[in-house]
Amino acid sequence: MVERLAIGLLTGGHLLIEGPPGLAKTRAVKRLASGLEGSFARIQCTPDLMPADVTGTQVFRPDTGVFEFVKGPIFHALVLVDEINRAPPKVQSALLEAMAEGQVTAGGVTQALPPCFMVVATQNSIEHEGTFPLPEAQLDRFLMHVMLTLPDAVTEMSILNLVESEAAQPAVISSLTNSDAILAARKEVETVHLSAALKDFIVRLVMATRDGSPVPEVSEAIEHAVSPRGTLSLAASVRARAYLHGRDYGVPEDVQVLAPDVLAHRIIPTWRATANGDTARSLVARLLNDVKPL
Repeated sequence: MVERLAIGLLTGGHLLIEGPPGLAKTRAVKRLASGLEGSFARIQCTPDLMPADVTGTQVFRPDTGVFEFVKGPIFHALVLVDEINRAPPKVQSALLEAMAEGQVTAGGVTQALPPCFMVVATQNSIEHEGTFPLPEAQLDRFLMHVMLTLPDAVTEMSILNLVESEAAQPAVISSLTNSDAILAARKEVETVHLSAALKDFIVRLVMATRDGSPVPEVSEAIEHAVSPRGTLSLAASVRARAYLHGRDYGVPEDVQVLAPDVLAHRIIPTWRATANGDTARSLVARLLNDVKPL
């Protein structure tokens, strides 16, 4: 999850993190925020949340006799949207504009968001009662949908030891980087080279989700295929991962590692595929097994 958060930061993409309670989803985002100089806000989604609670609202100032726009938490650089699927559709629409356009319209006025604006949303994979499933249009705006599972015994022991060491000596975290450094890093990420063969691999993976696919047994199980935004998102994520690993070029492993998180939430399986036990992630896994780099 840490690498995915870093990729989101380096690409300017938004992340959706899903998993059972207690996997430190919220804590990880707070730790990321503590290492940045930019402002941070947390939005705890509830069914009674209003769009104005997110974007801001007009407030009357008796001393001046005019209305003044008071910005909401969405105007911070890093925004944690906790349990996003508990937010009603109107709030989700407000978030969609912010994520898609980098701006917010409130009170008839459109205002730009910070240049390093990034949304990290979480949702609980267990509780579905009283939730509002995210529409496909909003899911497509997330660079990645990261699925977390319960850790194995070795990882669980590492967590236990880490918590004990932190309790004995609390960590002091100071701001490590500012928005200028992040924007400069994003420029460097854009220069990471993707060879013609690697681009071909990415395109063939995406095209395999559509009609006329060379893997018909998979494409026929897909009702809604990956759009060009998915292609661009995968390429951007590959560049960022290569940068994090100290390379100025992408490799097929980058594509294979990131494809499930970048592509799966952009795919809608047919009802027949769902009845047969197929999920979007299992279909992407089959594509990676059948579509190989040249």
